[in-house]
Amino acid sequence: MGVLEQPAAPATAPYRRIAAELRARIASGEIGPGEKVPSVRRIAQEWGVATATAAKVLSVLREEGVVRAVPGVGTVVAAPCGGAGPGEGDCAERNGRPPRAAGAGAGPSALRKLTPERIVRTAIALADAHGAAALSMRALAAELGVPTMALYRHVPGKDDLVARMADAAFGECSPPAGAPGDWRGRLLAAARYQWAVYRRHPWLARAMVSVPRPRLPACATGLMERAMAPAPASRPGPALEAGAVVRIGVTVAGYVRGVAVNLEDGAAARRARGGTDADLDAMFEFGLARLLDGLSVYVEQRRGCS
Repeated sequence: MGVLEQPAAPATAPYRRIAAELRARIASGEIGPGEKVPSVRRIAQEWGVATATAAKVLSVLREEGVVRAVPGVGTVVAAPCGGAGPGEGDCAERNGRPPRAAGAGAGPSALRKLTPERIVRTAIALADAHGAAALSMRALAAELGVPTMALYRHVPGKDDLVARMADAAFGECSPPAGAPGDWRGRLLAAARYQWAVYRRHPWLARAMVSVPRPRLPACATGLMERAMAPAPASRPGPALEAGAVVRIGVTVAGYVRGVAVNLEDGAAARRARGGTDADLDAMFEFGLARLLDGLSVYVEQRRGCS
């Protein structure tokens, strides 16, 4: 009988291996408290892994309290909490998260402060800092310092959460100032307003199309309806039927969102080949102008058939 070979040790999951490397760099002081750690895109590029794997790396480190998300900045190393310094509650406050009860996860205070509005605000900050791939109910719960199941008392699930995030991102719903009185000028202004929202939140377009039957936020729908409202009065003659107005609004909104899907992943690739985000802006404007040219013909044809 031959010598029995020992089974090979299971390979460490890539996200755990990368998390261990980053943890070691932080422990050695290479990345100090308050300093930024590599982003999801940087991790994906540097270690050659998918963005979902890279997002899992930061999620693990956040859950361990090693790093924290700072809206508008990114992920930074959390302040050290060991030694004879402040208590756990003070440390949690310095690191931007609610204090956690020993062993049980979340204290009563954290759960009392949990509201749908706070969940949505935190989810937007998390996505702004790390991208759509980092957004999960588990990661969001870790950021809020509550059990994952506590979120479901306020939002039914991730699809509903994304819809609420989109509504909040579009938020103000005020018509663009100084929009022309003609339907094309208003539609152009409404499309540019939506583009600006997607620019502020590059993850938004991809998150919206990732859910079943994505809907246009109420704010964007209202902007499109107001944009097309002057169309019947822009020149004497028959008015456009309601169905045509809806089709035009949905078509333009769909175009804006379709181009915006490239915002999140496209930035790194454009920089690598020497391009800039201005290139995508120019592409958006060119396509939008051609779309409106075609819609102008359609509007005239529909009126001629009325």
